[in-house]
Amino acid sequence: MNTTVENTGTEGKTWGGGNEPLKASYGKMMMWFFIVSDALTFSGFLAAYGFSRFKFIDSWPIADEVFTHVPFFHGNYPMIYVAFMTFILIMSSVTMVLAVDAGHHMKKKAVTWYMFLTVIGGLIFVGSQAWEWGTFIKGDFGAVQTKGGNILQFGEYVDVDGEQKFKRVAVADFAKASPTERVQHERKNGLWFVSEGTLPEFTVDEIYAGLESHSNVYVRNQIINEKGEKTVLTREEGLKQIKENGKLYVKGANLHVNEYGSPLFADFFFFITGFHGFHVFSGVVINIIIFFNVILGTYEKRRSYEMVEKVGLYWHFVDLVWVFVFTFFYLV
Repeated sequence: MNTTVENTGTEGKTWGGGNEPLKASYGKMMMWFFIVSDALTFSGFLAAYGFSRFKFIDSWPIADEVFTHVPFFHGNYPMIYVAFMTFILIMSSVTMVLAVDAGHHMKKKAVTWYMFLTVIGGLIFVGSQAWEWGTFIKGDFGAVQTKGGNILQFGEYVDVDGEQKFKRVAVADFAKASPTERVQHERKNGLWFVSEGTLPEFTVDEIYAGLESHSNVYVRNQIINEKGEKTVLTREEGLKQIKENGKLYVKGANLHVNEYGSPLFADFFFFITGFHGFHVFSGVVINIIIFFNVILGTYEKRRSYEMVEKVGLYWHFVDLVWVFVFTFFYLV
């Protein structure tokens, strides 16, 4: 039985796309596949954050009150340093574009300098993010967590341009810790093998006594009012909340509690910004390797700087993801 094979013009090829589908090399195609899959991962994380924030929209921490720090400067500077970090990362993307363009023109010296600037920008961003994490974890003012899991913060009214504004006050400014002796776990009571965490700096009773003796200090809860601000309680109601519902003094943020509001905020902040920070750190390491290869003339010998272009795709993706993270966590 004779079989006729139709000539399709693709004999001898693995597939009709040839060696460079869409006029892109195998390396570029694989980088694009990775970027698309990673984009879907970040999309899922940010979508989960969005749903959680929408569910607790009336008690979510206000970014302008959380991210107010600038290294070496004391004061309230909302979003200033985060904006600086974003600017540095975007500028590093610009220098990467210039490095790729210089590579197309086979300008080794220009590629070297632009890659060096890209690495420096990435290192500044990673270091800034580490500092921001440390500040976020350490905290500033402290707060009281209630039995229901809510956060009660403290402050006073100050005159700003003829208008009374609520200003946060640190618990340490009005509460006074009294020396207490901790009862040690002993074998005779069956608790000798139980580990204990560190004691909080203040007890709820000490905070209540300090609040009672400072008539200018008020309590506010984490509920956002119609003005977009946290609700400040009357002196009587504030004292009552601390006395009846106060459970624990908290300062800073971790995966269990945080002084800024809902614990979910800290959970998402650590996870998403940490995941992005890992991407930036990985990109910095890869850029350093490419940088030294450029110096050694590896790509000059190959007569192609395509490797710089491929790592540039990854770096631009990392920058673009940060724009969305910045928008979700700091601006919206």
